[in-house]
Amino acid sequence: MAALFSREALESSSGGGQPGPIDYAIPAPLRAKAVSVIPQWPGYHPTPLISLPGMAKELGVGSILTKYEAGRFGLGSFKALGGAFAVANALEGVTPEAARQTTVVTASDGNHGLSVAWGARQHGCTCKIYLHEHVSEDRAELIRQQGAEVVRIAGTYDDSTHQALEDARTHGWILLSDTAIAEDDEAPGAVMAGYTVMMQEILADLDCCETIPSHVFVQGGCGGLAAAVFGVLFEKWGNVPRYVMVEPDKADCLFQSARAGRPVRIEGDLDTVMGGLSVGEVSLTAWETIVRTVGDFLTIPDAAAIQMMKALGQGRFGDAPLLAGDAGVAGLAGLSVAAGDPRIRETLGLTAGSIVLTIVTEGAVDRSGYARLTGLDPQHVAEARA
Repeated sequence: MAALFSREALESSSGGGQPGPIDYAIPAPLRAKAVSVIPQWPGYHPTPLISLPGMAKELGVGSILTKYEAGRFGLGSFKALGGAFAVANALEGVTPEAARQTTVVTASDGNHGLSVAWGARQHGCTCKIYLHEHVSEDRAELIRQQGAEVVRIAGTYDDSTHQALEDARTHGWILLSDTAIAEDDEAPGAVMAGYTVMMQEILADLDCCETIPSHVFVQGGCGGLAAAVFGVLFEKWGNVPRYVMVEPDKADCLFQSARAGRPVRIEGDLDTVMGGLSVGEVSLTAWETIVRTVGDFLTIPDAAAIQMMKALGQGRFGDAPLLAGDAGVAGLAGLSVAAGDPRIRETLGLTAGSIVLTIVTEGAVDRSGYARLTGLDPQHVAEARA
């Protein structure tokens, strides 16, 4: 069931809502390094910012722009930028021989682990990826194909995160988590720095068409992506766009934290079809940026994500078919839910003139899962777009 929590007095808590530096989770030198280094990697190319005029008309907004991350380094998601950069940053200056004696480790819902495994392979180090029981075997096999060992953990993503942390400390491994459960964990900042490369691409495209979005809908999870996105946009535009966090109603740790006014951990199995967002604990690295930038927290049911996957795959509104995974569509699904609910629509100020920015964070990385949820053949969808 959809729910919206809108915070009061955000403007006064975020420096008056004016653009400029904020207490940002990613150190400036690390951001500069990511923007300099990642575009030099083999296979790098900017992903497209796609207009969806048919969907915009259907939802009663002026335009919808979505950053489409399925082609990122052949790994299928924006996560390719973060985990692999964290590996490169951690091993900077390490000799090849020393790298072969190094083990990197992380917990994941799938895509972050794939990125870390890919980065570890480039550097010749050992890699262990902790996956909880709800992560599909298809995603696990993709990680193994990068040469990493998959360690299965009973329970949730948060359980796998805590186990990876404990084992890394015990064995002296390098932990490269995308969420900070300890305040001294620096790796999530490096992961988020990688995501800012995507943001520079988005800003370049928006500057070319002289466009400033009125609304930005971004999926939640632990908050790392959202903090990277909203932090960069706030520094440029302040509170000119309305920043909306979107989460599954079965895994809404950011929504609940916003209501409590502090990070809280939610319990339960967190069993949502939006697997990459199946998180019960907020990243401490991301929280301070989120609390200064995000005014609106929206939860959506699984059905909304499945319907959006189908609509995009079928090209239902006259736009070219788009292959998008379960967590990947959450921002667009949140927009659809908000636009169709008169109360939420009015609260968020969505109008026929609204310019909405979203991010499709992954393609059909888990192809069998995509087919099961949508009834569509992912290969046919990809070919229909081409």
